[in-house]
Amino acid sequence: MRGMRTRRMRLGASVITLSALMLSAVACASDDEGGDPPAAGNSAGASGQIKEGLSVAFLPKQVNNPYFTVSDNGGKSAVEEFKGEYKEVGPSEASASSQVSYINTLTQQGSDVIVISANDPNAICGAVNQARQGGAKVVTFDSDTNKDCRDLFVNQVTAEGIAENQVKLISDQIGGAGKIAILSATANATNQNAWIELMKTELKKPEYSKIELVTVAYGDDKDEKSFQETQGLLSSYPDLKGIISPTTVGVAAAARYLSGSQYKGKVALTGLGTPNQMREFVKDGTVKNFALWSPADLGYLAAYAGAALASGMITGKEGEKFTAGKLGEYTIGTDGVVVLGPPTVFDASNIDQFNF
Repeated sequence: MRGMRTRRMRLGASVITLSALMLSAVACASDDEGGDPPAAGNSAGASGQIKEGLSVAFLPKQVNNPYFTVSDNGGKSAVEEFKGEYKEVGPSEASASSQVSYINTLTQQGSDVIVISANDPNAICGAVNQARQGGAKVVTFDSDTNKDCRDLFVNQVTAEGIAENQVKLISDQIGGAGKIAILSATANATNQNAWIELMKTELKKPEYSKIELVTVAYGDDKDEKSFQETQGLLSSYPDLKGIISPTTVGVAAAARYLSGSQYKGKVALTGLGTPNQMREFVKDGTVKNFALWSPADLGYLAAYAGAALASGMITGKEGEKFTAGKLGEYTIGTDGVVVLGPPTVFDASNIDQFNF
């Protein structure tokens, strides 16, 4: 800003036309009260530029989870586009408080943006708020904290949309009647619990009156435990008609169990999975269909949202808009939520068109 003023002064009265043009441009960039224009350079000014060199850290529920590998790589692509510095850190297990120490370290390192998928809506709030007080912008994605503990939440799709999608898929597969179970991730996962409650509400609709949800099991987003929980469900409920597993780890583990059991082709399975994980199970007839959004796009959007916040282009208020690279323009909704878009249903007819 000072540089702009100095340059205008140095032009002098001899270049009146150029000065007038510059002043006009400044006036357009000023706020409604006629205040000073934003700073020039790489910061968010009249051109809405993202600052270069932003340090952006991704903190997934757990590292080495295929879903988060894809989503975080999407974030990395975005950070490279706006010339920031990317890193990924995180725990190997998705427990409630396992992310706290990583948040504290990122705060001490002076991260500009922390993008986190919360294992628990409350356990990380203290650490997250300290990070924000230290100057970091915090964006949750995939799984939210309490809304007061972050600046924005990038949601895959509305929770209602997930519930409607999952219930319809399982209903279609079991002919609208029979007992079903849900195989979830951890018992305190914010997104999972929201989806499950809305699935229960969805199942109360007249068209699903003949479907009975008998139980919810938890595989803790661990492959072997999810495999064992699937086995346990079928042991406890031998007349089970279908399973919904709205977690990529859980649905793949359940599919692996079913594919080698007497229940293959008899017990329906759907959920949220990646095409690369589920391809073999779709092709061998274990799974008819399942759904997911693009994890890479989710991470990509979250990175751009964080960069827009850190550059002063947005503050997180409802109605604000920002552009997320190749994905285009997004509008912030109620409670600081940005929605990526509707899920895609994958089946034998389209699964080979996707590679993630």
